[in-house]
Amino acid sequence: MSFEKQKMTQTQNLSQEEAARQKQIDNWLPITSSRNAKWWYSAFHNVTAMVGAGVLSLPSAMAHLGWGPGITVLILSWVITLYTLWQMVEMHEMVPGKRFDRYHELGQYAFGEKLGLWIVVPQQVVVEVGVDIVYMVTGGKSLKKFHDTVCPDCKSIKTSYFIMIFGSVHFVLSHLPNFNSIAVVSLAAAVMSLSYSTIAWAASAGKGVQPDVDYSYTAKNASAVTFDFFSALGDVAFAYAGHNVVLEIQATIPSTPEKPSKGPMWKGVVVAYIVVAICYFPVAFIGYWVFGNKVEDNILISLEKPGWLIAMANMFVVVHVIGSYQIYAMPVFDMLETLLVKRLNFRPSFILRFVTRTLYVGFTMIVGIAVPFFGGLLGFFGGFAFAPTTYFLPCIMWLIIYKPKRFSLSWITNWICIVLGLLLMVLSPIGGLRSIILSAKNYQFFS
Repeated sequence: MSFEKQKMTQTQNLSQEEAARQKQIDNWLPITSSRNAKWWYSAFHNVTAMVGAGVLSLPSAMAHLGWGPGITVLILSWVITLYTLWQMVEMHEMVPGKRFDRYHELGQYAFGEKLGLWIVVPQQVVVEVGVDIVYMVTGGKSLKKFHDTVCPDCKSIKTSYFIMIFGSVHFVLSHLPNFNSIAVVSLAAAVMSLSYSTIAWAASAGKGVQPDVDYSYTAKNASAVTFDFFSALGDVAFAYAGHNVVLEIQATIPSTPEKPSKGPMWKGVVVAYIVVAICYFPVAFIGYWVFGNKVEDNILISLEKPGWLIAMANMFVVVHVIGSYQIYAMPVFDMLETLLVKRLNFRPSFILRFVTRTLYVGFTMIVGIAVPFFGGLLGFFGGFAFAPTTYFLPCIMWLIIYKPKRFSLSWITNWICIVLGLLLMVLSPIGGLRSIILSAKNYQFFS
């Protein structure tokens, strides 16, 4: 009997040791290490995650969609993604005493341990790493535009070098340990996104409607119009891509049974979505109204003058993209560090973190330099990964977990979102793939 008692005591001690080790690891990992965020952290993290430099391509998307469909798609996307974001905030703590701190943990609860990982993680990785690569290119190109606007007579410098300059900032910033430590960077980024969006639509409105403005489709035949339309849908899907980091942001907010984290989180989300509307709708509608179908992919290029204002807007884009890069990189760091420490049993240490994060920044920088046409790839990937994680995965999880009554309002709403999201997922990569093939003639690696 005493032997069995001894064995039981040993087992208890071991499980206590294991629990203590897991707690120590959780206190070290970037997502779960700091839980003292305020509701406004949620607001500016969400603005930084959502209002990407993609806002500057919305007038061009409008030109491919046309007035009616363009306004409908933009407003519908705003409503649907706000609804799916609300679902994710609600699901974060639906099991008493447990928090789903990461998107894949919620996926595992809904679809099962293994299947949940396979459904969520690949899509999340494509979105987060893809966005970071795009932001490397965007940051580099905006720096180049700033340089060329401020000093038109200077010697031309290759975009690759500007991408390296932009990347060097992240070799430093990526070593900030967790979400709360990048709060200042994120706040600056959120303010910048509001600033350059305002410059884009105010400068367009100041220019006034162009004398030769034309609102017809630029493509000459029906198939080209259709493909452009599909590609523009991908651009819109990319504009609403903040869901991939929303549970991770909520994980940083403190929570008690009396005051769950969903209260402050939702407050922050609503503020963020109001800012998103203030940024997106004026830029898209005024930009298209002023320039019609001649609007450039990036509205700042269409504006050209006054030079100092355009230079300033490009610098704002650079600061904003620095913050956005960090917001999307943090969950990737968390995944990599969890894998190394929990699966491969590495010891949590500064060296481990330093090597992992430096390699990641280096990887995104090299891909950005090698494949400067990544924007075209994004329309392609946008549909595959952005549409599911943003538009309909939360709805599927909601139906599985809460099982709303058939034909109830919740059931119908979720199915409408799923159908629209699936359409987006199937159609936008077709347009994206075509634009890649059409531009492939001019593509040069390491250009």
